[in-house]
Amino acid sequence: MSIPCHWLLALAVAMGAAAPTHAADPAKLNVLFIVSDDLNTRLGCYGDPVVKSPNIDRLASKGVRFDRAYCQYPLCNPSRASFLTGLRPDTIRIYENATQFRKNAPDAVSLPQTFQKNGYFVGRIGKLYHYGVPAQIGTDGMDDPPSWQKVINPKGRDKDDEMDVVKLQGEKSPLGASLCYLSAKGSDEEQTDGKIADATIKLLEEKKDKPFFIACGFFRPHVPCVAPKKYFDMYPTSKLALPKEPDGHLDAVPKAAFTTTPLNYGLKPDQLLDFTQGYFASVSFMDAQVGRVLEALERLKLADNTVVVFISDHGWALGEHGQWQKRLLFEESARVPFIVSMPKAKGNGKVSGRTVELVDLHSTLADLCGLKPPAGLDGKSLKPLLDDPQAAWDKPAYTQVTRGNAKNEFMGRSVRTERWRYSEWDGGKQGAELYDHDNDPKEYKNLAKDPKFAATVEQMQKLLHKDR
Repeated sequence: MSIPCHWLLALAVAMGAAAPTHAADPAKLNVLFIVSDDLNTRLGCYGDPVVKSPNIDRLASKGVRFDRAYCQYPLCNPSRASFLTGLRPDTIRIYENATQFRKNAPDAVSLPQTFQKNGYFVGRIGKLYHYGVPAQIGTDGMDDPPSWQKVINPKGRDKDDEMDVVKLQGEKSPLGASLCYLSAKGSDEEQTDGKIADATIKLLEEKKDKPFFIACGFFRPHVPCVAPKKYFDMYPTSKLALPKEPDGHLDAVPKAAFTTTPLNYGLKPDQLLDFTQGYFASVSFMDAQVGRVLEALERLKLADNTVVVFISDHGWALGEHGQWQKRLLFEESARVPFIVSMPKAKGNGKVSGRTVELVDLHSTLADLCGLKPPAGLDGKSLKPLLDDPQAAWDKPAYTQVTRGNAKNEFMGRSVRTERWRYSEWDGGKQGAELYDHDNDPKEYKNLAKDPKFAATVEQMQKLLHKDR
């Protein structure tokens, strides 16, 4: 008995509806997510005349560089937990380096989990979530196992050579939280960051034929600032300078704003220049490893379908206001490098002056790759600014940090618009700061108590205290 043609057609349609449609899906964009540790905006592409960062600069020339990008908390664990979830520190209640974020937010869906749920291979090499540096190099640190399908924890000779590190604040000073450096022996590939680049390249080679989200986390320039000697040679201390600042400019700044006491740790200028040399050397060493990874992306013909992101977890002070390191609400600590390169995008090679935040990353990358992000994220997709870096945008950036101890802990909070930074310590009880970045980009003049700026203070207070 013959089957009527219209039955055959109906059967074919039904079978087609039930069959997988992967072949008809548009090609998925890959993501290469590169994170540096404790890197400020002292880079060539951000206008620095000293630091040599040709590979990051080249990435910026192919992508959109955000000139006013800010972390949500200038400390490793709170910042990384925030941008890897898309949730603010106040949402996940992470304010220090000891608590893994799932203790407070067990059901949070991380950025890499969003990609896993959509069929991507997801892996990390090196530091993405918090590690105690240098003690936990080579371990999982405070990783989040649900976030990854594969993890790689390289360990280089910098761990073996720690006894040779120069400690400027005394032999008992902790390697991971004081000014210390090492002009290292051996090659790039022997260092942990060199091994991270090697492992990232190998993973790109292994996974090049399916959609991937590969996260590459470098440790430098985090202290101890370790880099092979050739990078130190790029920065003779005779050609370096410490910040030159107006006398008395700190008098109007609340005491809570500072962490480095005495100013500059009481170290001599030549010691501070030696450390600055080490920091810049570590930046250029890390940049060289970024270059190796980006060259592999080109060699493997992946550049035309891969979104590349480069960020740091927060900034780092190098003597501005007599301060060093992080945990500050000054620009040097809160501001971060933030570059997104979209394949064949019309906005590439441009600069956006809009205020953006690291917490925007989860929403942004999901949007760029056509994925649905989890509900309730605190960030906002930056796709409009990637399409048009000068598009209208009125979202400010928020940064916060704690002071005191368990008995008297209080919060410092800062809001940044394109022109202004306004900060309050303990809700203003321990002081406030207002800086006009159009006329005072180094934040030398605190205008918070100047009657001429009372209206601006009121406006910024409303922004700071509004529901974010």
